[in-house]
Amino acid sequence: MSTYQSVNPATSEVIKTWPEHSDDEVEAALETASQLYQSAWSKGDIQPRIQVLHKLAELIDSRTDELAKIASLEMGKLLKQSRGEVQICAQIARYYAEHAEKFLQPVPYPTDLGQAWIEHHPLGVLVAVEPWNFPYYQLMRVLAPNLAAGNPVLAKHAAIVPHCASVFEQLVLEAGAPEGAWTNLFISSEKVAELIADDRVQGAALTGSERAGSAVAQQAGKYLKKTTLELGGNDVFVVLDDCDLEEAVRQGAQARLSNTGQVCTAAKRFIVQRSVADRFLEKFTAAFAAVKIGDPLDESTTLGPLSSASARDTLVKQVEEAIAKGATLHYGGKIISGPGCFYQPTILTNITRVNPAWYTEFFGPVAQVYVVENDDEAVRLANDSHYGLGGAIFTGDIARGKRMASRIETGMVFINSASDTAAELPFGGIKRSGYGRELSDLGIKEFVNQKLVVVSGQ
Repeated sequence: MSTYQSVNPATSEVIKTWPEHSDDEVEAALETASQLYQSAWSKGDIQPRIQVLHKLAELIDSRTDELAKIASLEMGKLLKQSRGEVQICAQIARYYAEHAEKFLQPVPYPTDLGQAWIEHHPLGVLVAVEPWNFPYYQLMRVLAPNLAAGNPVLAKHAAIVPHCASVFEQLVLEAGAPEGAWTNLFISSEKVAELIADDRVQGAALTGSERAGSAVAQQAGKYLKKTTLELGGNDVFVVLDDCDLEEAVRQGAQARLSNTGQVCTAAKRFIVQRSVADRFLEKFTAAFAAVKIGDPLDESTTLGPLSSASARDTLVKQVEEAIAKGATLHYGGKIISGPGCFYQPTILTNITRVNPAWYTEFFGPVAQVYVVENDDEAVRLANDSHYGLGGAIFTGDIARGKRMASRIETGMVFINSASDTAAELPFGGIKRSGYGRELSDLGIKEFVNQKLVVVSGQ
């Protein structure tokens, strides 16, 4: 029985199921990808690969509404937010089409040994394991740089977004990529482990849970394969006493509730300076209370469902445990009755360090609010985390914000803006949030052989 099932989380209606690929189909896909890596497509002139990315960007732009509706139906994202995701996918494809050749140019290294330079060559077939919360964007972050570099990719998408996975593969082929450049596989975690172990595979990229990242890293390490991991986050949103409080509230509510809070880099821990804490909490609560919960296809809806019943039930248990361990339920905290996987926007306060919530990532519309006295205390709380993905600081003093940003132990920090993403900016974290970077010039160099060549006596 298929585990790949498209279910509308707003209605709990099963839309369609897909069968898993057979062992023979997986073997054929791997061999096709391996043969493609040996060909001129991967190892020859970059221009044919660049042209595919240009065409892909055009295709995505021309089908924005269609692709957005598929994502909204399948995982519950608001239609406006799905459109935004589709649009950034086109931007990423176009960015690498325009910049990859420059990024992969030889880099000279002055040396007394002679003339030296670094060349950039593809590594080989990669395995990508990707999550449901941004069902196109997560795939594009892997596809665009690796297609440009010449690495074929076998992709295992999340089991709840098979329609998005299928349509993405079709887009890549329609853009002119050969068979094997990007292959969607409906497979189990065990089959992923087998692929990583295969000598024809040279690396793995994963975005997902800490547990899944650990499993992929362990398997890849066993077989000495390169990996990149983008895992969970428990990002801080620091509100200092000199900030524009109205703007901090506006962006803070959006940063916590966007995509129904199901974002690795969502603001999750709100660290507020005491002198503005009461006013912030009052306005923040009002912003949560003002949301309109409903069908993500309704343009007036501002908070959709969680992606699945299991995601909602996990969140319920986390909130109940936090309250049982002493947290205050300031607002929300209830399942919304009726069909679908809806949950009230929720605010927790008075969380102590002995409460499991202190170190827990809440993947849904639940905000934790902490009150601190000063900048040093804010930094200590921010860094007292197993995660280190992103964060935001709101202040009227940019120099103060820069000093704090340098002290916060994360891969990314935004000053006077919620965490964001752009094709030209590197994305990734530290600690249990993973390692490696996607996007920008750094992303394309994660899975290339940076080969040194030296000509002596030159």
